[in-house]
Amino acid sequence: MLLQPAYRLQQTPLYRSVLGTVIDDDEAAMQLALALADQAAEWQEVPVGALVLDERREIIGMGLNQTIYVQDPTQHAEIAALRDAAARRGNYRLPNCQLFVTLEPCMMCMGAILHARLQRVVYGASDPKTGVCHSVLKHEQYASLNHHTEIIGGVLAERCAQQLSAFFQARRAEQKQKKLSIKNEIRS
Repeated sequence: MLLQPAYRLQQTPLYRSVLGTVIDDDEAAMQLALALADQAAEWQEVPVGALVLDERREIIGMGLNQTIYVQDPTQHAEIAALRDAAARRGNYRLPNCQLFVTLEPCMMCMGAILHARLQRVVYGASDPKTGVCHSVLKHEQYASLNHHTEIIGGVLAERCAQQLSAFFQARRAEQKQKKLSIKNEIRS
């Protein structure tokens, strides 16, 4: 039986050691999101990490990608962090809160961010394939929506992009090795 994704993350030393911590600057928050993404990579998930800070900049929610583990396409880091923060707050609305995430949010995550009424989103690496803040779509296109979230991209962008790139390079190398092994077995 699979554990619930929130429970799985909540059992990690990282989660237990930093929940409730106040983070004063954006780079420090992104460094923690990168540490969460490292945990996702360790679990063989795409390395994306996210955290929610309240109006005092206290960590009230954390998340990381767990789509494979949970077998759920909605289990992105942003969604997990929003769920964690909303449960802690006892409210699905998170006004005056900020989300930090290592990769530019996709359309699904941006929808959840807007519905949660977040004040601000800060992301690291751009996502030219599915990003809807500044890449595929631009947040200025959401002007007719009733809630507006400030969006800042590029915080520790190189480190965030490198983390993703290294993960996918390793995954491609593993797949290539598997194919070679299968070819060798067939020849034997």
